[in-house]
Amino acid sequence: MADDRVATVASDLPARLAEVRARIDRAGADPDRTTLVAVTKGFGPEVVRAALDAGLHDIGESYVQELEAKAAALDEAADGADAVPPRWHFIGRLQRNKVRKAAPYVACWHSVDRLSLGAEIARWAPGASVFAQVNTTGESQKGGCPPAQLPALLGGLRDLGLDVRGLMTIGPAGSQNGSRNAFRSLRTMAENHHLRELSMGMTDDLELAIEEGATVVRIGSGLFGPRPGRNGMRH
Repeated sequence: MADDRVATVASDLPARLAEVRARIDRAGADPDRTTLVAVTKGFGPEVVRAALDAGLHDIGESYVQELEAKAAALDEAADGADAVPPRWHFIGRLQRNKVRKAAPYVACWHSVDRLSLGAEIARWAPGASVFAQVNTTGESQKGGCPPAQLPALLGGLRDLGLDVRGLMTIGPAGSQNGSRNAFRSLRTMAENHHLRELSMGMTDDLELAIEEGATVVRIGSGLFGPRPGRNGMRH
């Protein structure tokens, strides 16, 4: 990622962060129960550092290779300095064979949509915090277990000793009614299973997610602008 682009992202971040927090507040969120995950996929470690410097310590990644590279770069840059490390959230679709590489870094796994994936996480990160991802829209291109399979998934994850924090979903693109329905459906499922945490809502639909009970929102472009793409990242 070019140095001038990094400088622009970093200089714009305080104002963007203030606006995102204002949107969350206007939507009626409880500030003590709302976690803002800054999604830095596609950006380099310099942008993660800018987020940390701005007080954003919950950092979301979707690709294991990027996560490894950024974590290594940040560790090297810190070099023993008294810096607050990021809390890495893995939010993307995940292959089982990638879990081992991600496990040393990830504090919370948001996209656990099948028991085989949960078993691999339990193997490499016993007792890890996880969100069960539900496909609330029926879109085949989206991850998530079908709602009918959720009870079995939750029971299996708990039997593996994982800390099931709540549920996660992704709303449909370009449809406010669709997003609200998806988020409302997830909230109902969470209530039925006595789960308090809901990871839902991104830059374009965070207000709808907050209104429907989101406790975790995953924001990328609202904080950092358009994503440059994986090939634009400099390690």
